[in-house]
Formats: sequence, structure tokens, C-alpha cells
Amino acid sequence: MLVRNHYLSVDPAQRGWANDEGNYSAPVALNTPMRALAVGEVIESRAPGFQEGEFIYGWFGWQSYCAATPDAVLRRVDPSTLPLSANLSLLGINGLTAYLAFNGLGNPRPGDHVLVSTAAGSVGSFVGQLAQIAGCRPVGLTGSREKAEIARARYGYEEMIDYRQEPDVALAIKRACPQGNDIFFDNTGGIIADAAIRSMRLNGRVIQCGTAANASWSPTPTGPRQEREILTRRLRWSGFIIFDHIAEFPAAAADLTQLAARKEIVFDEEILIGLDQAPLALARLYQGANRGKLIVSLLG
Repeated sequence: MLVRNHYLSVDPAQRGWANDEGNYSAPVALNTPMRALAVGEVIESRAPGFQEGEFIYGWFGWQSYCAATPDAVLRRVDPSTLPLSANLSLLGINGLTAYLAFNGLGNPRPGDHVLVSTAAGSVGSFVGQLAQIAGCRPVGLTGSREKAEIARARYGYEEMIDYRQEPDVALAIKRACPQGNDIFFDNTGGIIADAAIRSMRLNGRVIQCGTAANASWSPTPTGPRQEREILTRRLRWSGFIIFDHIAEFPAAAADLTQLAARKEIVFDEEILIGLDQAPLALARLYQGANRGKLIVSLLG
């Protein structure tokens, strides 16, 4: 298929995809210069089952056009339901990760206490809202006062911790979560995870969705030993890679679309115009300077 990209996704995991780290098993389009997700329109098709004018979401790279095979497609897109860009935010791997990981591994129940790292980020912003919808008490961590205020106002969080302003993160978590936590949705690892594990209640669930606090795993980072905490608290600690769940994407996207239609969930996007903005967008993402899901539009 010849695909014309309309929107390009900017994702934290791209530094792993670019280096083929993490065993993501992500197919690559034939002419992909940068392993990246995009929403595009089929301009010409020699692939059975795909028609000209159809919109699709998949591995189409940071480029205006690409030649792609069907295995590069993650999901077909309905452009009539939500803005097309939403297929890279709410209905992209960020919203799908929040939905599938929180519901599938977190097993949330009304009254559960939920702690989320990078709570104002592209995944955490949805986890807080899903936790609130499920009748839980979500508390988040983020790296600025501004983001903490946004997360409280828009993303369902009852309490927020600006960890950069806290000399003792463990004590800050204890203040915000005096009764402990049933679910820890972790996007960072590092010292935040070290502290959060010790806030878990018996039979708690830890969802390891990212390790953003560690820029490199060579040499292997070290920290407090957690085995005793897992044992005595009877914790279930599960890793989540979104590409293991591609078969679940259509059903999850349909549920998220309904939540958005009922105005039960919001999604914030920061859209930069032009392919030349892609490197800047990635830099902004790693600096934490973005305000919402970062997307590059090629329509301008």
C-alpha cells in the first residue's frame, strides 16, 4: 500500500524502538526512516482487504508517504467518530495502554486506592480518569506544579505529588496515601518505584508499564531489594507491553470512543505542524515540556 501520513506520533518508547531494544516485535514499513507510529490514508493499494481512501494506524514512520505491507497496520481507523489525531492519543497506544493495562492487570474494584507515576503524561492522564470511572481513589506523581494542577483539574486525580519539590518521596507518598495503595501503575521505575512499593497494601497489584527514570540499562541500575516487600505484601507485579495485545485494540478503542462521546474522558494534544518539527517534538517530550500528547501534523 502507498500510505499518505496525516499525523505522526511522538512516543517516549521511541528511543527503545530506534535501537531495537526491548523485544517489541514491531513490524516496520518498507521505507521507514524512523520507527514510529502514524495515522495515514491509503492512496493506492495492492494489498487484499485494504482500499483507497481508507484510514489506518500503524508503523508508517516519520515521513510524508510510505510503502507499507498489511503487517505494519495496527488498527483500521474510523474518521467519523473523533478527530483523526485522537487515534494517536486516546485511541493510540497511550490510551490503549492505559485501558488494557489498568483493567487487565490492575483488576480495579470500587474503593481501591491507586498510585500512578507520570500522572500527567500521555498514559497516566488516562489512567487517572479510568481509575475515577472505576470508583477508585487515584493519586498521581508528576514533575512540576503546573502539571500537578492540570492532573487534578482534568485527569481525575484526588491528590498530586510534585516529586521534584519533595526531599523525601516516600514520605510524600505516605502523606498523600495514608491508607496505602491497592494498585501502583508505574511508568518510571527508579526511586519513585522504590518508594511506592512500600506503600502497597496486602494483595496489591503493580503494573510495570515503563522505566523512564533509567535512560540506560548498561550497566544495570541498582537500588533497594524488593523481594521481601513482594513476599510479605503478597504483591502481584506484572509487566505490560502494548504490542502483546494488538488483537484487543478494536474492542478497547470502541469502549474509549464511547467514553469520549459521553464526555466521561478527556484527551489533551499538543500538535506541531510540519515534518521538520518531529525532532523538536521528541526533544520536548524527553524534557517534559509538552502539554498533552505530542503529535506532528503533516496537513499544514
